[in-house]
Amino acid sequence: MTIQYCLNSSTIRPASLMEKIDIAGQTGYKAIELWNDDLTAHEERGGSLKDVKQALADHGLSVPTAIAVHGWLGSEGVAHAEALEEAKRKMEQAVEVGAEFVIASPPMDPFDLARGGADYRELLEIGKSIGVRPAMEYLGFMKSVHTIEQAWQIVEDANHPDSSLIMDPFHILRGGGPLESIAKIPADKVAIWHWNDAPGDKPFVEQSDADRVMPGDGVGPLQEIERLALAQGYEGFVSLELFNPALWEKDLVEVAKIGMEKMQGYFAG
Repeated sequence: MTIQYCLNSSTIRPASLMEKIDIAGQTGYKAIELWNDDLTAHEERGGSLKDVKQALADHGLSVPTAIAVHGWLGSEGVAHAEALEEAKRKMEQAVEVGAEFVIASPPMDPFDLARGGADYRELLEIGKSIGVRPAMEYLGFMKSVHTIEQAWQIVEDANHPDSSLIMDPFHILRGGGPLESIAKIPADKVAIWHWNDAPGDKPFVEQSDADRVMPGDGVGPLQEIERLALAQGYEGFVSLELFNPALWEKDLVEVAKIGMEKMQGYFAG
């Protein structure tokens, strides 16, 4: 598989689930990342995930990931059990819409990283039984897992063939880890590369998801990140993931089109 472009549906958040699928299809994307909250809301309104899968097929769209499971890492007792039950529900949704991965997010607060591998392995085994691969995510603004190194340590400790990481320029910059850490991650351990940029109007350490901008519109070293990713042999989806409220107020079809044009400046050929 060569590099192909994907739309994370957060980029056009105000649209309905079916509208998001339609926009991704009509603007030339090959895939779309879907959020479990959207899938749940669709079902609660009387919709069917079979209809979602049909809409995806009508537009020729793959679903690399469903987003996201929470609470599974670092929790204990009843809270841990409840988090795993909710994770199972979201994993089943992911399978129903054809997702290969479900993104596994870390908690906000610090925890004992030494237990991370065991918690992740437990989640991977659940995913294996359901038919989807949980992909470990680091989030630059979290106090728990905010660098590639921390996430990779959890992956290594889990020692499981289905383990993988979500890679993301914004979180690499926000988390403060060195770009060279990208070279530590084998290409076959990367579930997907999210793609975005960070503005230069405030320090990275003060930025939030809402600050993200289109690739090339910020000051992130995207060409160097691209070079490091390709040097590892990555082949897969690169997904436009923004949470910018200013973009949500615009024509969402145009947002998706512009995003595609911006992304085509990277990973070409």
